[in-house]
Amino acid sequence: MQPGFWDEQSKARSVIDDANRQRAVLKPFGELEGLIEEAVLLLELAGGEKDASQQELACADISRALKRAEQLFSDLELTSLLGGELDSAGAYLTLNAGAGGTESCDWADMLLRMYRYYIEDRGFEMELLDMQSGDEAGIKSATLSVTGAYAFGFLKAERGVHRLVRISPFDSNKRRHTSFAAVDVVAEISDEIEVDIRDEDIRIDTYRSSGAGGQHVNTTDSAIRITHMPTGIVVACQAERSQHKNRAKAFSMLRARLYEWEQDQKRKDMERFYGEKGEIAWGSQIRSYVLQPYTMVKDHRNGCETSNVSAVLEGSIHPFVEAYLRKNVKAKGAGE
Repeated sequence: MQPGFWDEQSKARSVIDDANRQRAVLKPFGELEGLIEEAVLLLELAGGEKDASQQELACADISRALKRAEQLFSDLELTSLLGGELDSAGAYLTLNAGAGGTESCDWADMLLRMYRYYIEDRGFEMELLDMQSGDEAGIKSATLSVTGAYAFGFLKAERGVHRLVRISPFDSNKRRHTSFAAVDVVAEISDEIEVDIRDEDIRIDTYRSSGAGGQHVNTTDSAIRITHMPTGIVVACQAERSQHKNRAKAFSMLRARLYEWEQDQKRKDMERFYGEKGEIAWGSQIRSYVLQPYTMVKDHRNGCETSNVSAVLEGSIHPFVEAYLRKNVKAKGAGE
């Protein structure tokens, strides 16, 4: 409410984002405190109630309050594990189909749907920045912008190669196929972080947005693709009808990817994205999804697994995210 607060948009946005990150902890903490007080009060009332049926009703209310309190406590505990420099930031999530042709394009599309459900369930906001359709089905690639407190902290667990085993819907002989898709996640960085991008190092191409046709497809070359030639990093955006807005979003994504690339160079650990082979194929997967001959999803980094594949593909990936974060904290503690 301070006069002049909105005069500097970027600074104001930074303050708002910081406030939202604090609310992400304070709001559930306050709710948790209220639920515990409510449970204690209900317990006292139940103890003084002579009617058995009323006692049962009070106990049922206590049980519901404690169940919700346990869930809030678990979420708060998990948030406390997100102590990385950029964990509280938004994220760019990119999917790329790997070895397997049409099969992998379809698999990448299934993963995109899974992440959309998960992002919505976590209360984050998302925007589809770019998508390239497969030749026959599915998608070759897609990029999502995800905003919300700790979006990167949670989604970074998904970085790597994902493997699917199933009876192919595209095979008339009903044979079992293995498909691969790669997920890349980088943090959205603030304008305060300096990233040097020289004009002579980039190539900017314009093209028409792709889509299902009709009014949803632009009739002008408004989509933007930027190639950073020294690193080979390519970003694209076709979310807006305005070329100027697409350019701004593409540059924001390029800054984020270059920053992550520079951090990788400092750590000498470029293999951490896709394993030692650096391929979207055998031997580099972080998680396997098996639909036939049995059903199972297993994370190879921590052993977390479930037989409820349908739930996972509908966005229930939080147990895998939690297992990843907890193992990382233990590994850091052991290293220290």
